[in-house]
Amino acid sequence: GVRDIALLDKGYLGAGASGRNTAILRSNYRTPEGVAFYNASLKLYEELSSALGWNVLFSQCGHLTLGHSDSAVAGLRVRAETNQLMGVDSRIIDPDEIATLVPHLDCSDRPRYPIMAGLYHPPGGIIRHDAVVWGYARACDRMGIEIHPHTEVTAIQTSGRGSGRT
Repeated sequence: GVRDIALLDKGYLGAGASGRNTAILRSNYRTPEGVAFYNASLKLYEELSSALGWNVLFSQCGHLTLGHSDSAVAGLRVRAETNQLMGVDSRIIDPDEIATLVPHLDCSDRPRYPIMAGLYHPPGGIIRHDAVVWGYARACDRMGIEIHPHTEVTAIQTSGRGSGRT
């Protein structure tokens, strides 16, 4: 029943944090809380283009984290075990499989930091954050929400029932 909604943005749409975040989407984190949160987020992003009726340019091309030392590989193993216990598709792969996934990557023992193993997360991928912002803006417009870019909020006054202020 709420009507007359306006979205105010100090700059242009996407000029703030939403336009500057990373393009990587993944859920292969180390803590159970992080894994659960980011896995739920990843599942939302999988459906976002359909929900918004707008291509957010999400590509589930997989995510690969490389380990160049014994301690790094041990950390990747902990992440992989946590992910698997939480039902997230993530596993340790060896340099041969890495070379198959990324043929142009030097997986030999010649580099200064040779690749010892990797944590491969097939559902991970990349997204265009600007496409997400514009998808939400389009959805707002379709709902009749007025969008006002270059409009800074300088104060908020509330009144009426439930506001606690007048």
